[in-house]
Amino acid sequence: MSAVKSKVEEIIANNKVAVFSKSYCPYCRRAKEALKSITSEFFVIELDEADDGAAIQDYLQQKTGQRTVPNIFINQKHVGGCDDLLSLKSSGELQKLLA
Repeated sequence: MSAVKSKVEEIIANNKVAVFSKSYCPYCRRAKEALKSITSEFFVIELDEADDGAAIQDYLQQKTGQRTVPNIFINQKHVGGCDDLLSLKSSGELQKLLA
């Protein structure tokens, strides 16, 4: 598990915005579109396409208490999923976090 933990922590640490996603997930798609409308600078890992995707999702659940995708981090802070992101966007907070 430590390799997965290191990978996840490295992704979160090295990217202003990190999105743990699944390629077929409509909520993931919506979250990525919302981010694209504001910035092109975000990192996405598609858990259904990664060999260790299931282990990453298990670790994220331990770390955040959230099992679902998308699982989104901004500036190393867990912001939640799609609805959380969209609510940050509509309140103007997302733009401030990304500035």
